[in-house]
Amino acid sequence: MKKHIPNFITCLNLLCGCLALVSVFQQDLIAAAGWIVAAAALDFMDGMVARVLNTYSEIGKQLDSLADMVSFGVVPGAAMVQMISQAIDTGGYDLPAFLPYAGFLITIFSCIRLAKFNIDTRQISSFIGVPTPACTLFIMSLPLILAYDDFGLTPIILNPFVLLGITVLFSYLLIAELPLFALKFKNMAWKGNEVRFIFMGLSILFLAILNFTAVPLNLAIYIILSFFNKSSSL
Repeated sequence: MKKHIPNFITCLNLLCGCLALVSVFQQDLIAAAGWIVAAAALDFMDGMVARVLNTYSEIGKQLDSLADMVSFGVVPGAAMVQMISQAIDTGGYDLPAFLPYAGFLITIFSCIRLAKFNIDTRQISSFIGVPTPACTLFIMSLPLILAYDDFGLTPIILNPFVLLGITVLFSYLLIAELPLFALKFKNMAWKGNEVRFIFMGLSILFLAILNFTAVPLNLAIYIILSFFNKSSSL
C-alpha cells in the first residue's frame, strides 16, 4: 500500500495543474497561481515521501515527469500567452496577432528540460538548469504582483516586450548548463545544508517584507547562492 502513496501525491499535483489550466482558460490567473503553489508543494512532497518510505519506482519517475509537464510546462506557457495578449491589448500595441503564442516557448523548453533531467545522471542530488517548478513559480508570481502592486511595477511587467524577454530568458535558463543546488535535506543538521538553510531563511524574510514581489528576487538569490556553493566546493 505504501508504495502507492508517492504516486497518489503526484496525481494530486497533476490535478492541481489541470485546475490551474482551467483557470488560465477562464482568464483567472490569480486562481491559477494558487493551484500552481499547491502543485509545487505536492511536487516537493512526493519526492520527500518516496525517500522516507523508500518506495522509488520507475513508474513513479515517469509519472512525476508527466505531471510536471502539465503543472510546470503547459500552465506557465498558457499563462504567458494570456499575459502577453493582455499587455498588447492594454497598451494598444500594433503587433502581429500570433506574437502572444511565443509564450509557449516556455512549454517547449520545459519539455526539453524534463526529458534531459530523466536521463542526466548528474542531476541526482542537484540540478543543471533552472527546475521547471522554479520557472513556473516565477511566471505565476507576475499576475500576483500585478494584482497587489505596492511598488508601481505594473507598467514594467505589463509590457509585451518585457514579457517576451522573460519568455526567452527562462526558455534558455531551463536548459542552460547552470549547476543549482536542490532543496533535498538528507538530515536537518546545519553542516552540509548551510546553503539550503540560508536560502530558506532569506526567502521567508523577503516574502514577509515584499509579499509576492519577493518571488523573482528569491529566484535570483537561488541562482547566486548556487554559484557560490559551487565555487566553495571546487
